[in-house]
Amino acid sequence: MVSYKSLLIYGVGGIAVAGMALLVAFQEKLVYVPVLPGLTKSYPITPDRLRLIFEDVWLTSSDGVRLHSWFIKFSPNSTGPTILFFQENADIAHRLEMVRIMLQNLHCNVFMLSYRGYGASDGYPSQEGITMDAQAALDHLSQRTDIDTTQIVVFGRSLGGAVGAVVTKNNPDKVAALILENTFTSILDMAGVLLPFLKYFIGGSSSNSKTPKILNFVVRSPWNTIDVIGQIKQPILFLSGLQDEMIPPSHMEMLYAKAALHNKRCIFVDFPNGKHMDTWLAGGDEYWEAVQTFLQENVLENGNGMF
Repeated sequence: MVSYKSLLIYGVGGIAVAGMALLVAFQEKLVYVPVLPGLTKSYPITPDRLRLIFEDVWLTSSDGVRLHSWFIKFSPNSTGPTILFFQENADIAHRLEMVRIMLQNLHCNVFMLSYRGYGASDGYPSQEGITMDAQAALDHLSQRTDIDTTQIVVFGRSLGGAVGAVVTKNNPDKVAALILENTFTSILDMAGVLLPFLKYFIGGSSSNSKTPKILNFVVRSPWNTIDVIGQIKQPILFLSGLQDEMIPPSHMEMLYAKAALHNKRCIFVDFPNGKHMDTWLAGGDEYWEAVQTFLQENVLENGNGMF
């Protein structure tokens, strides 16, 4: 006769196996926008539609993948900072309106990169690949002669925050500062948010549980931002929407706490009405004033640019 304990063990084992199968088969579609073969590589809107000064920039990642990006200038002879913008799990065209407002408020330049598999870029997304894409974008900016390369600031939202944290850590000599908005501690932790039963089998270093997470090894894009953030020496601004419906705001609090242990140039600003995608709108003038003050105190005072 099968005991209750045996049934419980079999049940837990079955859930683990099912979870592993789900992650192995579909995890890229859970983390990244699905890339459909034969899909036309075009954008619903481009910077010229918003009358922005821009150029199409084509890059080649270190593994040979061809990448598309937009370099948008505040003015032809702009001397302000240059924002290397890493968007969330989305097409760069969908962030143009926010970038337009960013230019107006910060008088900055903005470089927008289509990760591999997104927009007009070739390839398929992965953590290793997107990390190489971000490095290619930063290397391009660092070699330009029409901007102040001492004022390159990385701005990352959600998935883009994970990307931005890695490239900032890896390039202390090229990145002046980092801005993170509504970013997760890790995809390992987010697995339990998106699929609650997985929290018993997957978790990152920020998890309160001391029990080993037996399915961590199958996650191909863990994006452990909580581990990366503690190694960053540049100034960091954390922008948190307290009504974020996708990433628990506690993730941003944990990232800030980890960074502040080793970095005294960390600032945390929260916005009571900010959701995952609209914190910049909900925050209004307070949002842009926070960013402007951060740049003024940590980037512009060390360079030649002015608002």
